[in-house]
Parts: sequence; structure tokens; C-alpha cells
Amino acid sequence: MVRQIQAKFRSLFKDEPILVRSPGRVNLIGEHTDYNEGFVLPAAVDKAIYFAVAPKKGAVGSLHAFDLDQSHEFEIARPVRSDKGWPNYLMGVVDQLGKAGAAVGGFACVFGGDIPIGSGMSSSAAIEAGLAFSLNRIFSLGLDPLKLVKLAQKAENEFVGVRCGIMDQFINIFGRPRSVLKLDCRSLDHQYFPFERADLRIVLCDTLVKRELAASEYNVRRAQCEAGVKILAKHAPGLLSLRDVSLELLEAQRSEFDPIIYKRCDYVVHENLRVEEACSDLKKGDFTAFGRRMNGSHDGLRDDYQVSCRELDVLVEAAGDVPGVLGARMMGAGFGGCTINLVEETAIEALKEGVVKSYKDIFGREPKIYISSLRSGTDIIKI
Repeated sequence: MVRQIQAKFRSLFKDEPILVRSPGRVNLIGEHTDYNEGFVLPAAVDKAIYFAVAPKKGAVGSLHAFDLDQSHEFEIARPVRSDKGWPNYLMGVVDQLGKAGAAVGGFACVFGGDIPIGSGMSSSAAIEAGLAFSLNRIFSLGLDPLKLVKLAQKAENEFVGVRCGIMDQFINIFGRPRSVLKLDCRSLDHQYFPFERADLRIVLCDTLVKRELAASEYNVRRAQCEAGVKILAKHAPGLLSLRDVSLELLEAQRSEFDPIIYKRCDYVVHENLRVEEACSDLKKGDFTAFGRRMNGSHDGLRDDYQVSCRELDVLVEAAGDVPGVLGARMMGAGFGGCTINLVEETAIEALKEGVVKSYKDIFGREPKIYISSLRSGTDIIKI
């Protein structure tokens, strides 16, 4: 694919581009903790968006989406939202660079990739951070990696209009091979943990269910968590988010809570603890215990945070019946998308057979299955 994108660039623009790989991501544990200023444990994966980019004369950005075979041009100084949708993720980056005072000139870009759209592997962040990295390189802007992360996030928040957290863009830039990254979503402090057991694979099972409820219910969950913080802050001055809440404090004030609000807060507090415990498991190389944390995460997402759906639950239950599957849970906002499974290599075929049969028997269609390995963050490709 990289060679095809390079060839397309040469054909369209008669020039030699730099080539950049910008990865998708998985989040092993720590779901819905990011906007509560908690902890997440993502990793960059082998699925990626690939860019061919070069400067060109003038003050126009020329974009070509290889997979869609569509093109779009815009003025660098005045990006305008497009009804096509996909150009907005790229123009949002240029918009943010302009607001930051960066000297971006005209450029040409061809991009495409193999991150499954709608799978929860964050193709949008790969597009945004990948272009930010590329423009930083070709125009020698001198922006440090954290600046690129924040700029890419703001592109999605402000130009695209999606209130995403910072995790996706952060792991895109800061990912390392054979490692997961524990990110503190408040301070942005981060720490790497080894994920090096050679016989383990990350397997994603895609429900193919569009997450139509995810956006509206996401906002509901945020509001419910904020309501819980208001109650607890009366008893703990200075408390800013559920990140600051202990199980003891939450339990002590339980009588003041609406039962639903309590369940939402209880899940988030436990999930933050699970991330901490999962990191301890990785230090010890105890992937069996790590898998149990994943299972516990799904139970909480299903029963307390209530963002799962029947399709996700069927995939998790089917995976749990397969020897060699150490852990399984839904990944992402919920109400569709993928499950993430920690699987011994010898069990992959049995997992495929088990989840396909269970899913097809109940829903009459087969899930898509992706096998991933952990790779580095965004970087230049040399051919």
C-alpha cells in the first residue's frame, strides 16, 4: 500500500514525497476514564494510515484520499469545512497550525490505509496526527511531540466538532513497539510497560454495529459523572473529578446518590484502580491476572456503566469459553464497535471459530476479526 500511495502521489503531483506511517491504536484497559481525568492503557498497532506529502508552490493544500479516490483543494490561510467529511480532519490540522502561528505553505498529500473505519481503532487520530507530523517535518516547524498531540486533538475538537479526549492522538505520537503506555489524562504524565510475551496476540472482533447511541449516551455519562463529583465535593473540598475519589469516600456518601449516578461513579473509580493493578501485572509478567482485569472491565461497562450491547456481550461470552483467551472486553465508547481479546497464539483459530459460530447463530451474520501486534508511533518510512 505504501508503494501504491507513493506511486499515486508521483502520478498526481510529479514530485517526490516524504512517506509517513501513522498508526491506529487499541486501549487495553481504562475505558471512559479519560474525561474523568483518570488513567488509560493504550498501545499503537500495526494497522495504520500512510501519507505521501511534499511542499508545493502557492498557498493551496491539495489532498487526495487514496482509498476513496477523491480529491480536495483548499486555501491554506482559510480552510472551510467540507460536506465530504474526510477533508475536515486534515484541514483542521492546518487550521490549528495557522492559529499557532506556524509557517505552513502550500503542500500536496496522498493518504490511505488499512485501519478499519468504525472499528474503534481511531483512524481519525491517525489522520490528524499523521498530517501534523508530516507538515512539521516538511516545513521544519520545530514543534515538539506533545505540541503535535495537542494540536491534532484540537483539530478534531474545533474543526471536526468531536469532543474527543487526548488519548488517541497521544498514543499515535508516543507509541512504542512491544509496549503499552499508561497515560495520566490530567497531567499527561506517562509511563511505558512491557508487553513482550511472544505467544500473545491482540485480537479485535468487530460487531459491525454502528455506534448510533454512542455520541448521545457519551454526553449523558459525562453529565452523570459530573453530577457525582458535585455531591462528593461537598465532603471533600478541592475534589475536581472522579480521578480524586476513593472507594471509601464514594461508599460513605452512597445514601446521597441516585442509584444510577452511584453506579456510574462506582464503575469509574474501580476502572482507574484496574488500570493501576493491570500495570502491576505487566511488571510481573502476569498476563493471566491482566486478562482478569480486562474481564472485570467488561463486567463493569456492561452492568454499571451500561454502555455495552447484546452483540458485544455475545462476543465477550463466546471468547470466554475458549481456552487460551486470557481476557476479553468491549473497547471504546460502546453500543457497537469491537471487543478486544488477549489471546495465546495457539488459540486464535479456536477463538475465530467460537465467536463466528455464536455470533452467526444469534444475529445471522459474521463478525470481522483483526489480529494486531503492537508497533511504534508515527514516523518516517524509508523504502
